Amino acid sequence: MHIKGERKCIACKQNKPQSEMLRIAKINNQFVLDKENKLGGRGAYICKTKDCISLTIKKKALNRAFKMNVGNEIYNILGEYEQNN
Repeated sequence: MHIKGERKCIACKQNKPQSEMLRIAKINNQFVLDKENKLGGRGAYICKTKDCISLTIKKKALNRAFKMNVGNEIYNILGEYEQNN
Protein backbone atom coordinates (compact mmCIF):
# COMPACT_ATOMS: atom_id res chain seq x y z
CA MET A 1 0.00 0.00 0.00
CA HIS A 2 1.27 3.47 -0.88
CA ILE A 3 1.32 5.94 2.00
CA LYS A 4 1.39 9.65 1.20
CA GLY A 5 4.94 10.97 1.43
CA GLU A 6 6.51 7.60 0.61
CA ARG A 7 8.36 6.77 -2.58
CA LYS A 8 9.67 3.54 -4.08
CA CYS A 9 13.42 3.10 -4.53
CA ILE A 10 14.33 2.20 -8.12
CA ALA A 11 17.12 -0.08 -6.84
CA CYS A 12 15.68 -2.11 -3.93
CA LYS A 13 11.97 -1.51 -4.71
CA GLN A 14 11.15 -0.71 -1.06
CA ASN A 15 8.80 2.10 -0.08
CA LYS A 16 10.37 4.62 2.29
CA PRO A 17 9.61 8.16 3.46
CA GLN A 18 10.57 10.75 0.88
CA SER A 19 12.95 12.35 3.40
CA GLU A 20 15.11 9.18 3.39
CA MET A 21 15.52 9.18 -0.38
CA LEU A 22 17.63 10.89 -3.04
CA ARG A 23 15.69 12.29 -5.96
CA ILE A 24 16.99 12.47 -9.50
CA ALA A 25 14.98 15.02 -11.46
CA LYS A 26 14.63 15.31 -15.22
CA ILE A 27 14.19 18.95 -16.19
CA ASN A 28 14.30 19.92 -19.87
CA ASN A 29 16.14 16.68 -20.77
CA GLN A 30 18.80 17.39 -18.11
CA PHE A 31 19.24 15.16 -15.08
CA VAL A 32 20.10 16.68 -11.71
CA LEU A 33 20.49 15.43 -8.16
CA ASP A 34 17.64 17.12 -6.28
CA LYS A 35 18.94 17.06 -2.70
CA GLU A 36 16.09 19.20 -1.35
CA ASN A 37 13.29 17.31 -3.20
CA LYS A 38 11.93 20.65 -4.39
CA LEU A 39 12.72 20.80 -8.10
CA GLY A 40 9.97 20.25 -10.61
CA GLY A 41 10.00 17.75 -13.41
CA ARG A 42 9.86 13.99 -13.51
CA GLY A 43 11.70 12.26 -10.68
CA ALA A 44 13.15 8.92 -9.65
CA TYR A 45 14.00 8.02 -6.06
CA ILE A 46 16.91 6.08 -4.58
CA CYS A 47 17.54 5.14 -0.94
CA LYS A 48 20.46 7.07 0.54
CA THR A 49 22.29 3.80 1.29
CA LYS A 50 25.55 2.89 -0.42
CA ASP A 51 24.03 -0.43 -1.53
CA CYS A 52 21.13 1.19 -3.38
CA ILE A 53 23.29 3.87 -4.95
CA SER A 54 25.81 1.23 -6.10
CA LEU A 55 23.05 -0.96 -7.51
CA THR A 56 21.55 1.99 -9.37
CA ILE A 57 24.92 2.76 -10.95
CA LYS A 58 25.76 -0.89 -11.70
CA LYS A 59 22.41 -1.71 -13.33
CA LYS A 60 21.94 1.76 -14.85
CA ALA A 61 18.51 1.77 -13.22
CA LEU A 62 17.86 5.40 -14.15
CA ASN A 63 17.66 4.37 -17.82
CA ARG A 64 14.78 2.07 -16.92
CA ALA A 65 13.10 4.58 -14.60
CA PHE A 66 13.11 7.36 -17.19
CA LYS A 67 12.65 5.00 -20.19
CA MET A 68 15.58 6.55 -22.01
CA ASN A 69 19.37 6.61 -22.09
CA VAL A 70 20.31 8.87 -19.20
CA GLY A 71 24.04 9.17 -19.92
CA ASN A 72 27.01 8.72 -17.62
CA GLU A 73 27.10 12.26 -16.20
CA ILE A 74 24.37 11.68 -13.58
CA TYR A 75 25.81 8.25 -12.72
CA ASN A 76 29.16 9.95 -12.05
CA ILE A 77 27.41 12.47 -9.78
CA LEU A 78 25.77 9.59 -7.90
CA GLY A 79 29.16 7.90 -7.55
CA GLU A 80 30.63 11.06 -6.04
CA TYR A 81 27.68 11.36 -3.68
CA GLU A 82 28.15 7.74 -2.59
CA GLN A 83 31.84 8.30 -1.83
CA ASN A 84 31.26 11.52 0.11
CA ASN A 85 28.37 10.33 2.28
